[in-house]
Amino acid sequence: MDIYSQASKWKIYLAIGGIFIVGASMVYTQYLANELAKQEEKQALHWQMANEIVNYSDEEELDHCDYTLQGMLMTSNTTIPVILVDERGNIIDAVNFGDEKDKDEAYLLRIVARLQRKPDYEPIKGFGADIYFLESKLLRQLRYYPIIQLLLISGFILFGYVSFNSARRAEQNRVWVGMAKETAHQLGTPISAIIAWVEHLKMVREKDEEVMEVVQELNNDVDRLNLIADRFSKIGSTPKLQPIDIYEELEKCRDYMVRRAPRRVSFEFPHPAAGHAMVMVNPPLFDWVIENLLRNALDAMEGRGTISATVQEEKNNIHIDITDTGKGIPAGKFKRVFQPGFTTKKRGWGLGLSLAKRIIEEYHSGKIFVKKSVENEGTTFSIILPKGSSVAPKKVLVKEPVKA
Repeated sequence: MDIYSQASKWKIYLAIGGIFIVGASMVYTQYLANELAKQEEKQALHWQMANEIVNYSDEEELDHCDYTLQGMLMTSNTTIPVILVDERGNIIDAVNFGDEKDKDEAYLLRIVARLQRKPDYEPIKGFGADIYFLESKLLRQLRYYPIIQLLLISGFILFGYVSFNSARRAEQNRVWVGMAKETAHQLGTPISAIIAWVEHLKMVREKDEEVMEVVQELNNDVDRLNLIADRFSKIGSTPKLQPIDIYEELEKCRDYMVRRAPRRVSFEFPHPAAGHAMVMVNPPLFDWVIENLLRNALDAMEGRGTISATVQEEKNNIHIDITDTGKGIPAGKFKRVFQPGFTTKKRGWGLGLSLAKRIIEEYHSGKIFVKKSVENEGTTFSIILPKGSSVAPKKVLVKEPVKA
């Protein structure tokens, strides 16, 4: 049951839709900007023609002709920066650069020189003068609008994504805690009843050795159920950490799983006396993590192979690697295996590794991740835990691994 495959598809569809919307907006905005640029070029041309008529008419024409239209054309341009340059390169007139800059010849000449360096720029040719013009402020803003729009949409999507993930994670946490607490509570009643029946069997069949063997096994199972209930009860609360020797704790987990593993599966773990590394953990929860990894390894190997564990010590951390020779995990699913509900098993719920990640990272301030995996060759999970208090080192060191 992989509930994340559909979610991943929806994310891809939404991303494609968002790209299409932004792309269409940018294309249309560019079209509007180009149309506005054409209109501004025409307006600049009209300004230049009106300027020529007024400036190059003799006094008699000025006295007898009506130049109202030309005057309106010259004064109507209040947005497009325009520079009129004669044949010798001298500034004749300039408008819309600012009151001071319109008269600053050095500044205007720098603008003209910059425009002349553009390979695709051509000034408007006039009678005895050329007109250089820049885009209006409105046109420049319109060209930048798609970028601003993209940034705003991206910011909104990012904010929504973070908010939604935080809300979903908080809701998942409440569900996890509620489910774990309720499971621990529900286990309490049948466990108490089983204990009572076991005690009754002891009383009525005390001398029956065969029944006493069954009673002993029942007691072991009751202890296991109590441990499971205790683990669930610790989810959602701050567990008590204590210093333990990681070699001894791994041996306990190995010993428990060996009795439940197929005969063709071998375990290569460091001997409990092979080293001395103290870490601060909650033993029931930490053992739960290791058991989950070992169960997954057994499922991946399908009854045959090797499960090995190694411990590496650093200055402040302890690295624990659990390796199997199973079918492996595809590289694209290294992170997804820790998501609630993700599983490759037909009957799995996809909760084991999610719980393991929560226990290691939230309760023990450590890290757990897929260190390496090759399909049809095997997988290595790595756990990093901070070092804890230390005690006197062991005197006996055994370097050979323990095999089941």
